[in-house]
Amino acid sequence: MFSNKDKSKPTSEVSKEQNRISAGTIITGDIQAKGGFRIEGTLKGTLKTAGKVVISKGGFINGSLNCQNADFEGKFSGKLSVVETLTLRATAVIEGEVIAGKLAIEPGAAFNASCEMKGAIKSLKKEGENGKREEKSA
Repeated sequence: MFSNKDKSKPTSEVSKEQNRISAGTIITGDIQAKGGFRIEGTLKGTLKTAGKVVISKGGFINGSLNCQNADFEGKFSGKLSVVETLTLRATAVIEGEVIAGKLAIEPGAAFNASCEMKGAIKSLKKEGENGKREEKSA
């Protein structure tokens, strides 16, 4: 009579928990999590999460980051992979290799990286030598 149908469903959604590396904290090593992260200190290593990562002004990651979304105000050096949207605020400094679905950069941000966009590939139309339109993909 009072059974809950949701109990039988698998829990594959991202955890609502927020993890934090506070200012003045230095962590060396690899971190794997389901929830989001706010980094105000320093991480030297790898961070993998299915959640959103926020790097505050004093935050710094030296290594690799794999996440769903990222919002940078601080510094990053290494390999950055963001499935959806990477947002760089005016104080952000990014160096290394970036793979992102979407990229939003505010004026003032330093973006010194190779970048690969993993969004939908749109076809480019080009007129050929014989006057006909040829389709090429990006």
